[in-house]
Amino acid sequence: MVINKDLDYVFNVLTQHELGKKYSTPVLAYVSLFAVTPFHLKSSKFRRILEDVVKLFDSQAFGFQKKIFRISHAGIIEALDICIKKNFTEVLENHNYLKKVMISISEREGKSASIQAEKKHRQREDNALSGNGRPEEEDFSNITHEKRQANLQRVGEIIKSIGG
Repeated sequence: MVINKDLDYVFNVLTQHELGKKYSTPVLAYVSLFAVTPFHLKSSKFRRILEDVVKLFDSQAFGFQKKIFRISHAGIIEALDICIKKNFTEVLENHNYLKKVMISISEREGKSASIQAEKKHRQREDNALSGNGRPEEEDFSNITHEKRQANLQRVGEIIKSIGG
């Protein structure tokens, strides 16, 4: 039996990789937009397209026109779904349409993350101003005179060692 390395790779991705285990249906539907059927005749093209999708999924980032965009797994699957549902009159030649869809999703996710970070920052700022964000002051009354002298001795040695 002759094993086609390209189809073996495809099978491994679809059965063992997180992308294939969870999202094999949208991935296969997207790959089919490139007219790679029958699979046994166009397995090398199938493999190249699948490698691109796996690389995108693993890195959660993509480049378009010399700019890098970050995107979540959910965003990638949403973009694949949009591509699948669009009625293309011709076979896809590259991933440019997918990338354009992902750009808008990436920007939306970035804006959402920015808003969340701003809210978190303002909350920390408000807590600090009201005194709620500060740690409680420690009680140093239980430090004995001997511990205090030992600490002063160590601090003095540290200062001398750094040239002070």
